[in-house]
Amino acid sequence: MKRETLFLKCSVFLMGLPILALCIFVLPKITAFFAELNPKLAYLQYPFLIGLYATAIIFFVALFQTLRLLRYIDNNEAFSELSVASLKIIKRCAVIIGALYVVFMPLIYLMADADDSPGMIIIGLIIIFGCMVVAVFAAVLQKLLKNAIDIKSENDLTI
Repeated sequence: MKRETLFLKCSVFLMGLPILALCIFVLPKITAFFAELNPKLAYLQYPFLIGLYATAIIFFVALFQTLRLLRYIDNNEAFSELSVASLKIIKRCAVIIGALYVVFMPLIYLMADADDSPGMIIIGLIIIFGCMVVAVFAAVLQKLLKNAIDIKSENDLTI
């Protein structure tokens, strides 16, 4: 099991690197571009940037919880309340990111309309849909894990 979890840990790190690079190099340029396209809404440049950084921080919290969950699996603590708590945090992070992008959709629409690129709206919708899928998947896993822990504790008590 160590090889599989090592592969997954490496995958989690590889998922985080492009997001970190986007935060450092691309997001400030995107918000400056938004301010340039819509001079009337240029005052929204920094709140938009702060919101995007907030979603990135929440994404990294979810990745950290994923690494904790993989560590619990490595330590044979997969069926514990700690794993349930990690899944709960991952679910909440996904819901928060999806909600923030729902809030940002009017700004994304304005930016796409000014730049005449409807792909930006599609990307925003894909992010929202992906977050909701992750949230539902984490909720299902959380419920299954909680049920397995309850069954295990009942069996431990009967013996």
